[in-house]
Amino acid sequence: MFDRDIWVEIFNSIKNNKLRTFLTGFSVGWGIFILVLLLGSVNGMTNGFHSQFNDDATNSIFIRPGSTSIAYAGFEAERRIQLKNDDIEYIRKSFPDDFENISGRMFRRTTARYKSETGSYTVQAVHPDFQVIEKTIITKGRFVNTNDLVSGAKVAVIGRKVKEDLFKEEEALGKFVEFNGLPFRVIGIFTDDGDDNAERGILAPISTYQRIYSNTDDVDQIALTYNSSYDLTKALEFSGRLETILKRRHKVAPKDQGGIRIWNYAEAFSDISNFTGILDTGAIFVVMLLLTAGIVGIGNIMVFTVKERTKEIGVRKALGAKPIQIIKLVLLESVFITALSGFMGLFIASGILAVVGPLIEAPAFKNPSVDFSTILISTIILIIAGFFAGLLPAMKAAKIKPIVALNDK
Repeated sequence: MFDRDIWVEIFNSIKNNKLRTFLTGFSVGWGIFILVLLLGSVNGMTNGFHSQFNDDATNSIFIRPGSTSIAYAGFEAERRIQLKNDDIEYIRKSFPDDFENISGRMFRRTTARYKSETGSYTVQAVHPDFQVIEKTIITKGRFVNTNDLVSGAKVAVIGRKVKEDLFKEEEALGKFVEFNGLPFRVIGIFTDDGDDNAERGILAPISTYQRIYSNTDDVDQIALTYNSSYDLTKALEFSGRLETILKRRHKVAPKDQGGIRIWNYAEAFSDISNFTGILDTGAIFVVMLLLTAGIVGIGNIMVFTVKERTKEIGVRKALGAKPIQIIKLVLLESVFITALSGFMGLFIASGILAVVGPLIEAPAFKNPSVDFSTILISTIILIIAGFFAGLLPAMKAAKIKPIVALNDK
C-alpha cells in the first residue's frame, strides 16, 4: 500500500484525467456533504424538540379535564368535568408502584404589588412534588413544603422576572407582597431553563388558594411522574389505566376524547423518535442514491483509465507483474479518489454545522451536529464504496493478456 512507485502512478493518472476525476469525485463529495448536513439538521430538530420539554421531567403525565362530547350514564353531553382533591388521593392509593411524584394545579391571575411596583402574573397553586415534576430550580430560599400545605400558609415562590419587576435590586426573601390585596411572604426565587415566560410566574401552596376561593377542593389539572424504570410500553399502559379509571369515576364514556385528556411525555418522545427516524431514513436513502451515482462514475473513470493503460499493463505483466499487483494498483486509485472526495465533503459540511449551528436560535432547532459514530460510519462507507467502484475495472485489468495488450494501439 505504501509503495512509492504505485502512488506516483496513481497521482499521474489523476493528473492526466483532471476533469473526469473532479466531476466523479464531486459526486461522492456532494453525497457525503448532503448526508452530514441532513443528519445534522435532523439532530438539530431532535434537540429542539427535546429542549421544548426540557423544563419538565421526561416521565411526566398531565391530566386535564374537559367537556364531555358523548351522553353517558344518564348525563348529557357537553358536561364540564371537574377534578378534585379526592382524585389525587385516589391515584396515590390505587397506583402506589406506578407513580413517583404527584401534584394538583390551580391557575389564577393576580395583581401583585410591592411598595409602588405592581404587575399582573399567573399563580400556579401546587403541591410540594411539583418541584420535581416541573424541574423547578430554586436559586434562593426554598420551595413550597408539606407544612405550608397543611397550614394553608400564605407563602409564595416567585420567578426571577417577577423578582426583577417588583423588587429591582432589593432582597425579596422574607418580604411580603400583596396578591389581589392579600399579603404573601416570599420564601423562594426560581428560574426555568426551558421557558423564560415561566419566570414571570408565581408558585404557592394549593391548599391556600383552595381556601381563598370559597374553600373549594377543585383542581384544574393533575401532574405526576410515572415510575422512571418503565419503558415506553409500560408508560403508555399506565396512562391508559389512569384514563380508564378516571373516566369511570367521573362517568365519562370510554370513547369520549373530550371529558378526560391525558398527555404522556412518553408518547410525545415516541412520536418525535418515529418522526426523526423517518427523516434519518429519508436522508440516508437520498444520500445512497447520490453515492451510487458517484460510485458508478468512479467505476466508469477506472474502466476508461484501464483502457488507456492497456499497453502499460501488458508490459507490466510481460515483465512478471502478478494479477494481484494490477488489481491493487486499480483498487488503490479508486479508494483514494473516493475517500479524498468524501472526506472533503465531510469536513466542509462539519465545518458549516460547527460555525452556523451556534448562530441559530430557533426554539425548535438547536445544536445541529453529527456525532463521531456518523463520521466513522461515513468513513467506512467511503472505503467500501471506493473498493467496489474499482473492483470490476481491477478484475478486468488483471485478465488482460500481455500479447493482446502489447498489440493494442
